[in-house]
Amino acid sequence: MKVLIVEDEKALSELISTYLSTEQYVCEIAYDFSSAMKKIAHYDYACIILDINLPGGSGLNILKELKARKKTEGVLIISARNSLDDKLMGLNSGADDYLIKPFHLPELAARVSAIIRRKSFEGNNILTFEELELDVLSKTVYVNGVMIDLTRKEYDLLLYFISNKNKVISKDAIAEHLWGDNMDIADSYDFIYTHIKNLRKKLISSGVKDYVKSIYGMGYKFSS
Repeated sequence: MKVLIVEDEKALSELISTYLSTEQYVCEIAYDFSSAMKKIAHYDYACIILDINLPGGSGLNILKELKARKKTEGVLIISARNSLDDKLMGLNSGADDYLIKPFHLPELAARVSAIIRRKSFEGNNILTFEELELDVLSKTVYVNGVMIDLTRKEYDLLLYFISNKNKVISKDAIAEHLWGDNMDIADSYDFIYTHIKNLRKKLISSGVKDYVKSIYGMGYKFSS
């Protein structure tokens, strides 16, 4: 899942990004208000980690913009402000959770995971689709109760497909979701084709029907 970190302290933002990457999140960083506003205008995220005090503007105005655009990203405020009034202001402005600096990275990751489960998966740790079962906590996949071995990108791709089942997803959306700011690592979509081909092969060999449909000129659709 893709996470946006809005934090002007570069050392902290990069530390968060590095840690969450080990938890299989794709992370993007915005160091100021303007960059954050541009990103939320053009991209969607599973969760936004948001500092309140930013160069060029307030994180609370970013919350207002999310609401104005009717976007559904979960938001975790991280702030050194620890008064009750500050917490209430952040939560009442639309944030899903509030974490006071300094914090432990495992706690941050746990709160991000909880927000994503509530917002994207209706609070469930287990997602099912036909004979497939995904455990979003352990990031494992089972077919009829038997775990199958997927790479990180294959798991992310399957989760993205299931989260958008019965919808046509463009190749651009897949690339941006899986690689975020690093989507320019390839000059073509060959890397997408390769991951989809490998995922389909593993699923089919495990007894799963081929749910990945190629929609000519548009992208892919995951449906039964």
